[in-house]
Amino acid sequence: MPQFSFEKITTADRNTVYKIFSDYENYQKISSEFFPSIRIRSVRDNVAVVEEHLILGDDEFVIMAKHVTNEPVLHDVFVIGGDAKGSHIQEQFIEIPQGTKILVDVDFKLKGKMKISGMFSKNRYLQNYEEILDNFIKIAEN
Repeated sequence: MPQFSFEKITTADRNTVYKIFSDYENYQKISSEFFPSIRIRSVRDNVAVVEEHLILGDDEFVIMAKHVTNEPVLHDVFVIGGDAKGSHIQEQFIEIPQGTKILVDVDFKLKGKMKISGMFSKNRYLQNYEEILDNFIKIAEN
């Protein structure tokens, strides 16, 4: 299934970047073209279960995601239900002299019709996911 990794470098400090990237409550406000709706189901310490409507490529995903945070170093998203159940997204935040390096690993697990379209949409998924992160970085840098 679609797997991809990439890195981004920003001049913003790690704490600021981490707060923007792990602020799943505001994904809809920050990036509404990719997150038309977000609904928080539960939050306990550093773990939150969130119902998300996500648009990547030409596909719409309705997922239940578990966000696990380790401030300010790591933000993991495990898809525990819905269209991409079993998927995992990991964002690592590394302090560097110029700001912050962000390492992203995405492993989409798609089923049924989504599996077939995913084979043809890998580059589009990567491009859209990078757009989402670019939006987050712009906010962190301002």
